[in-house]
Amino acid sequence: MRKKPLGSKSPSSTKRFLIALLLIFGILFQVTPPTQAETPRLLYSIFIPFQVGGIVSVRFPDGSEQSIGQVGLLPEKTRWPAYTASRWGTPGTVAASAVNAIHLLIDIEKGRGRTLSLLPSETVAPAAGPGSALVVEGKGGYGLFGGWAPPVGAPVTVISASGEERPLNGGLLPKEGEVLRIDVNSLCSPYMIEIENRPGGRVFSWSRSVEQSGVIARVLRPVRGVGRFEGTLFQSVGRLRANHPGVIDISTSPEGTIGGFQIIPFNHAHSAEMEGAWQKTQWLIIDSADGKTPLTGRPPLFGGILVPGPRETEQLWDLWSTYGRRPLILCRIEGGPWTGLPEAIGKQDNALERVTHLRLYFPVVEEPNL
Repeated sequence: MRKKPLGSKSPSSTKRFLIALLLIFGILFQVTPPTQAETPRLLYSIFIPFQVGGIVSVRFPDGSEQSIGQVGLLPEKTRWPAYTASRWGTPGTVAASAVNAIHLLIDIEKGRGRTLSLLPSETVAPAAGPGSALVVEGKGGYGLFGGWAPPVGAPVTVISASGEERPLNGGLLPKEGEVLRIDVNSLCSPYMIEIENRPGGRVFSWSRSVEQSGVIARVLRPVRGVGRFEGTLFQSVGRLRANHPGVIDISTSPEGTIGGFQIIPFNHAHSAEMEGAWQKTQWLIIDSADGKTPLTGRPPLFGGILVPGPRETEQLWDLWSTYGRRPLILCRIEGGPWTGLPEAIGKQDNALERVTHLRLYFPVVEEPNL
């Protein structure tokens, strides 16, 4: 009888070993099914009275409420045409979430968005337009424009005096005495996005969702400098200033100063207002991994998830929401270890030329289920 070599295993034992190994890996790296992961869960609703002096509040699913501001001024009209990227939003939803303004998309007419804006009383927001904003008392970057800001795509409805609720669309302003309602839901999102800051660099998503994992985009033009994006006046270094269907705006300057850069999708980079992005250094231009699917208005980068997040002095409903709902941007300098984004104020064309990688941590409101 032929003897087996010392230490060899029978085919059956090897098969059992491989099956056990696969089961272990399946448990350790189990992926949440997309249908389960993408089921929205209401976190809170924002109520904004269309009445001067009205109290802006958030209401939680358990019925409890918290005041976050007061209405100081009502709009006289809507704005059309609004900023170019609003056309990639969905009418009746939030079309931009930023420390200096929140824009609500009412309609799309002749390929351009019609918007109604929410502004803090202390802000700089040229995209709002005169007379087309409801003003909430307070400073940009806090409250409704900080920790409680809704993401792009959050549904907006109008509650009438009789209690009837309708979508915010059709071009008409709400009437005085009615109430705007914005529902903020928790959706499946990546834990973080990593960007190789070079032509052809990968935009890699780390997520429990199969559909959001892996290479989701490619870099066409890397970022090399910073510019005077006015809203960064109300945000700090390495924090998200704004998100809308065509931009992620990141601050590189301390609060009270101006400086930052933007990440924009390929098709928005060809908008008339963005033609300079191909020659200047302040924009990082990306396209979908297949080069066919537009990124504009789509999660996880340009809709549904990103928000400015709370300031250091703000508290939300628990520990995880207070500290986790705060996107953070890190970088690697010349391939070195991950570190904070360098401080850069004003227009500096080469301020980020040594940055080889970027990492964007997404907001979370509960402990990650790893």
